[in-house]
Amino acid sequence: MFHDRIDAAQRLAERLMPYRGSHPLVLAIPRGALPIGKVIAEKLEGELDVVLVRKLRAPAQPELAVGSVDESGWTYLADYASDYGAGPEYLASEKQLQLQTIRQRRAQYTPIRPAINPTGRTVIVVDDGLATGATMIAALHSLRASKPAKLVCAVPVAPPDTLAKVASLADDVVCLEAPPFFRAVGQFYQYFDQVDDSEVINILGKCQRT
Repeated sequence: MFHDRIDAAQRLAERLMPYRGSHPLVLAIPRGALPIGKVIAEKLEGELDVVLVRKLRAPAQPELAVGSVDESGWTYLADYASDYGAGPEYLASEKQLQLQTIRQRRAQYTPIRPAINPTGRTVIVVDDGLATGATMIAALHSLRASKPAKLVCAVPVAPPDTLAKVASLADDVVCLEAPPFFRAVGQFYQYFDQVDDSEVINILGKCQRT
């Protein structure tokens, strides 16, 4: 159990200390991972940016991911998507909706610069936890195409089956807790408040000025 995202970030940073000195690029999945990414980037003396991916939501169950999409439009689809009524027409519409959100976030989050280039860098992708792993899968797939020197997935908590899914996409997976009985990421935090766009923009803005 973590007190909050800062507590989780501090513990995760300790496990990632071997990467300190390599000037890693820490990429947080918005929005919940930004406070975690900020702490990790500071402790590892790295850079912080966002990797923009979105889950594809199940019809009538917006909290359930049946897939994900990255900034380029590449789509991951879970093998159970059709079981929840996510047919081709629905998925095409949902994909366009999520791509629109990605474009809006890019314009909001990094309005005066492009995304930081991950090529040849040690890249650490962080989230506040994984459930289905859909957005992390899209993030890792997207970043692998940019040829980082090393690609690391780092999360405080995830179920074992999800960790197995992402392991093949990363060079290293760092996870603090992998409980077999898993309902939602929030159950492993005492305080798990929403992170809004203004907090993301503030964190990224401070990092750019330092």
